Amino acid sequence: ALTLGEGFTPLLEVPRLADALGVPNLLIKDEGQNPTGSFKARGLVMAVARAAELGAQELAIPSAGNAGSAAAAYAAAAGLPVHIVVPRDTPLPIVEEIRALGADLELIDGLITDAGARVGAGVRTHGWFDLSTLKEPYRLEGKKTMGYELFEQLGHLPDAIVYPTGGGTGLIGMWKAFDEMEQLGWIGAQRPKMFVVQATGCAPMVRAWERGEETAAPWENAHTYASGLRVPRAVGDFLILRAVRESAGAAVAVSD
Repeated sequence: ALTLGEGFTPLLEVPRLADALGVPNLLIKDEGQNPTGSFKARGLVMAVARAAELGAQELAIPSAGNAGSAAAAYAAAAGLPVHIVVPRDTPLPIVEEIRALGADLELIDGLITDAGARVGAGVRTHGWFDLSTLKEPYRLEGKKTMGYELFEQLGHLPDAIVYPTGGGTGLIGMWKAFDEMEQLGWIGAQRPKMFVVQATGCAPMVRAWERGEETAAPWENAHTYASGLRVPRAVGDFLILRAVRESAGAAVAVSD
């Protein structure tokens, strides 16, 4: 098992924002306190540890930034080489972090989907183990811990969860956790309303939800300052949309 101290991030009360929004109780789960500064640590610790356990020799991952940092950190901890492919305009601090952690980094023209194609070629040619979103099962198992933690920290599930959505694995993972918790007898059938939030410059899930579609068509000319949300095509689109609809939630796009 690997760990760099990921998980169990704090729930912070934000009463002034709650007042401004007209809601009685609003909390932010500060995932920035995870190693390498994002919730991606939850998924990559699981994926890298399990890949190492099963004998993977070389890892690879496409990223919009944060997943690359986390993969580099956990691959270093596991003593495994990792190939990371990111868009050329990925924020410089993330690029420098990946390099400092010893990963093999490739910058490409295009978006995370283009990075994914490059990793796919390396998988076929060199036998790299692919850590891409939902291409292996263990990142999801790490991400779902957010759902368990919300219940543990609050003593109950919240009424609603507002989730910034790129690939959406965290939302899918939490939805999976709630089903498991019901099977364990910890909760009933009631679920939080799940709200997807995307940038107006890259909102494929919002468009699909508004149109009543079960899958999301790729977003053309995706652009947003929030590089982690610049995901024009989510592999788990149908799972995200299913969770939003089953929970009576919604999807909304906001400007940068």
